[in-house]
Amino acid sequence: MPFSDSEIQSIAAEIEDIIWSKHRPPLRLRDQVREGQRISGYAIELFFSRPLWDNRDEHIEESIAKIKYVKKHDHWRLYWQRADLKWHAYPKLPIANSLSQALQAIDADEYCCFWG
Repeated sequence: MPFSDSEIQSIAAEIEDIIWSKHRPPLRLRDQVREGQRISGYAIELFFSRPLWDNRDEHIEESIAKIKYVKKHDHWRLYWQRADLKWHAYPKLPIANSLSQALQAIDADEYCCFWG
């Protein structure tokens, strides 16, 4: 069973506090670049959406990170997207004890996997 509505609200608030409050695009770019998160089942994907360079009417998403909750083990798995466009376990913290710990690893980005 996926996250409940109240859990989704709590997750969104935690993402806002730890990630978007620090990594939101500057005001001058917010009409073009938007931050977002997609929650599907037990997976959360963080991304930016921006216009294509050659067609401003079309938008693409640039993935930042994926976090999956493993209910059986009560932990979170953290992934980053490599150049092959596949999700790989984040080497610094492949398993987190809480969503907050996973989000803080994304924020710190010690291996420059999420923010470049």
